[in-house]
Amino acid sequence: MQNHMPKMVESYHHFTAECFREGALSASEKQLIALGISLINNNEVCTYYHVEEALQHGATQEQVLEAAAVAAALGGGHAMSQGVTRVQEALHQAGKTVQ
Repeated sequence: MQNHMPKMVESYHHFTAECFREGALSASEKQLIALGISLINNNEVCTYYHVEEALQHGATQEQVLEAAAVAAALGGGHAMSQGVTRVQEALHQAGKTVQ
């Protein structure tokens, strides 16, 4: 897409960078929100991405798991199953031990 629509891709990246910039919410809080949305939308790529970003911005393993639980409370079973599988796998890939 970058080759065919470079201005659109650049604009999107600027938009998302601004959305995730520190503000009233911390960068890790924004990543945890994005993780919950990713789980509700069953977006595997974004789930892994936002777990890693949340951790890099200082979120703890417990915060990541709690965000997954909140998504499960709102999204029901499918979010819970993703929290059990994808989130734990993403934490494992990030070098965190899931107990």
